[in-house]
Amino acid sequence: MAGRARPQPQLQPHSSSASTRRRERWLVVLGVALHAVYMLSIFDIYFKSPIVHGMAPEPPRFSAPPAKRLVLLVADGLRADKFFEPDERGRYRAPFLRGVIEEKGRWGVSHARPPTESRPGHVAIIAGFYEDPSAVTKGWKANPVEFDSVFNQSRHIISFGSPDIVPIFCSSLPHSTWGTYPHEYEDFATGLLNRSFEDAKLRQLLLQDKLVIFLHLLGCDTNGHAHRPYSNIYLNNVKVVDQIAESMYNLMESYFNDNQTAYVFTADHGMSDKGYTCGSAMPAEFCWKLTYALFEIKQEMKQSSSLYFKPFKPLANYSLVLDQIEDLISAKDYENAMKHSEELRSMALAGLHYFQTYDWFMLMTTITLGYIGWMVNLILHVLQSYTSFPANLQKRTQVYAKNTSVKVYIVGCFIMGFSSIILLLEKSPLLYHAYLFMTIFLWTRIVQNFEFIKAVWRELSNMPFKYTMNLLNISVIALFILEFLVMSFFDRKLYTWCFLILGILASSCVAIFIQASSALAVYVWLSCWFLSLFTLMPAEIPENNNLVIFSGALIILTAMASRWMATNNNNFWLYLTRANKQDPQFSNLFFVQVVFVAISSIMVWISTSHRSQNKQLHPLHQMINWLIAGFAMVLPLFSPSSVLSRLTSIFLGFAPPFLLLSIGYEAVFYSAFAMVLMGWIFVESANLYCSEQNGSARRSSIVEGSIFGYDERCLQLSDLRIPLLFTILFNVAFFGTGNFASIASFEISSVYRFITIFSPFLMAALLIFKLFIPFMLVICTFSAITKVVRIPRLGCYFLVILLSDVMTIHFFFLVRNTGSWMEIGNSISHFGIVSAQVVFVLLLFALTNIFTKDIEVSSRQLSSRKVM
Repeated sequence: MAGRARPQPQLQPHSSSASTRRRERWLVVLGVALHAVYMLSIFDIYFKSPIVHGMAPEPPRFSAPPAKRLVLLVADGLRADKFFEPDERGRYRAPFLRGVIEEKGRWGVSHARPPTESRPGHVAIIAGFYEDPSAVTKGWKANPVEFDSVFNQSRHIISFGSPDIVPIFCSSLPHSTWGTYPHEYEDFATGLLNRSFEDAKLRQLLLQDKLVIFLHLLGCDTNGHAHRPYSNIYLNNVKVVDQIAESMYNLMESYFNDNQTAYVFTADHGMSDKGYTCGSAMPAEFCWKLTYALFEIKQEMKQSSSLYFKPFKPLANYSLVLDQIEDLISAKDYENAMKHSEELRSMALAGLHYFQTYDWFMLMTTITLGYIGWMVNLILHVLQSYTSFPANLQKRTQVYAKNTSVKVYIVGCFIMGFSSIILLLEKSPLLYHAYLFMTIFLWTRIVQNFEFIKAVWRELSNMPFKYTMNLLNISVIALFILEFLVMSFFDRKLYTWCFLILGILASSCVAIFIQASSALAVYVWLSCWFLSLFTLMPAEIPENNNLVIFSGALIILTAMASRWMATNNNNFWLYLTRANKQDPQFSNLFFVQVVFVAISSIMVWISTSHRSQNKQLHPLHQMINWLIAGFAMVLPLFSPSSVLSRLTSIFLGFAPPFLLLSIGYEAVFYSAFAMVLMGWIFVESANLYCSEQNGSARRSSIVEGSIFGYDERCLQLSDLRIPLLFTILFNVAFFGTGNFASIASFEISSVYRFITIFSPFLMAALLIFKLFIPFMLVICTFSAITKVVRIPRLGCYFLVILLSDVMTIHFFFLVRNTGSWMEIGNSISHFGIVSAQVVFVLLLFALTNIFTKDIEVSSRQLSSRKVM
């Protein structure tokens, strides 16, 4: 009896089951609403259009313009170096335009600002401003806000070019005549001019002033993407462009013959060595005198709607600078006038940015405080419902809450009303009210629990110094891991280092601290190192069906090893297996699942051989694939309810559809990932067994008949490792075989075994389902571990959301509205994905609960008898 643990007072649940569940439902609803509303905030902060209306037209400085018409030729994707440099024989690729440069033209090299794409490049050419970031709401394929341009100001525009460009700028203009490929430009231009000799109205239109003729040449861009800019095809296209420019010049001069035509030849963007669009292009610069006007309108708009207006100080006296420039022009001191104009233009651009981001501080502070308030509410709920604080602490705070909650909410409503009045006076959008209301509501709830927070602080202050340091260390480690996960969104190879280090640390802990078998330590080490290989592989998976077939054999071997371990009734395996003998039906079920995996591998081989011979997949084979994938996922429901048997069955159940949707190494990833998940549950079981053997305080922390469900215990600080590991593995489930770019560039053969006709919705559904399978394995394992360790799964869910929202705040500040479209799109995707985890994880929990709800863990009494 000497080694017997001293009895502890039995802990009682803090609140009734019904009230806690009701509070948690409202907390989940609040979380979904908060993340949905705050997700929209990035469009008010980062993607608000800088374009404003109301500027007065700037009259021309000259009484008579130097030209009556403009011919604008844009060579899409033309690189400056390939245009200017001579070829291998010392001859220039564009002799006509080279002659214009050397004899009578003005030239230069412009550098496009990202996103270096055709539409924003043309906007910069014809309108004189950078890309409108609000174009993200229209997929960057259309102009989100109408703007003024040289096309608008023309009396008539004649345009011809790519159907992706010309209609964007000309289709809504009533004074336009335009056409698109596949017609040849000579037919369009020559035919139009020839018709004018017979059509008096058309000839009158062509001879009027303010005429713009726009020709868009797509060849360099198309050939650059397809063949790279160093290819002979691309270089020859530069010569073709020069010939078109010469023909266009001769055609215009012979028709008008009045020396009143201005020509501009330029490019919208360049081309990288790999065939991507980039910044270096041909020269084109317009000065529409709109930079002074936009600043004035922006300043007037903010000043009229702000109760406390803060002007842009560097341009507080801009009118004096304008007068100084006018005096320099009058004195014909053009050099200094240009210098001062450049300085004023730079300051005006800075002023535009200042007013464009005028509300950023208020909005970003509100959103950040909202996220922090949400996380504090989560912490308070977990402390109140899932931890073992003394019962008298809960009673004291309940009395305080009843007396003050009404007062606190009245004050909160008053603050909301006052804030709403201010926002209405400042003519703020309705979403601003939603952001502020959500944040105030969350902090009102925190103030309502102020007495509880003080009591928790007192309890923590009275804790031993060792416990305080432990809390601090775990918090720092958790933050480090979360920041590591944030960086992994940009470089998936970081997971290689993660699992190399994790393999060493986990195996060392198993061998030294848990003192489990050396075989388990070696298994954990090797499985982590095996998984670390996959994030070194290319995100765009190369096709290798031999690996898929090999993976089928590896899945069968892994399952057989797991089945062998399920018959082991020694030591910590008791938590994962049933004490009674295995059900004979399980042997039959296991055999059927193994056969399904084998058939899936065979069907992969058959479909690959058909495709390599350009044969269509037989309908019978397609039907077999659908039936195997469907029935395989249902079979785990009939497997034994012990932890290891059910997880093994789930692993085998999702293997056939994953194999049939795989084209390369991702099939092997499935086995490696499952091995790590098994290793995780083995280590948790060994740790629990070792703790009980050493007489830990687990038995004393069991809450008999508590709100958690059977005999779950309260959460402890050390339990934070479980949601942390879940968060890591949840991210690895996606980044292990791809990234955000690889989603958009999938191999069509990955769905060929199920469907051979083009059906985008069904294809997308199959690919998304394939992405979901590793996530479901993680959540099934996570649910099983919470049952083995006997901690509340819903409490762990709230901790997972808490951890993911730390990442959400970081990604909120990493959203970009400049750069390439891929960079902008990825930054939005990063923020959106971590924001959506509050819903995504919950839905997957509900879905996987079908497979895990009846998992049984060996009883405490059985464990106690085995220990004795």
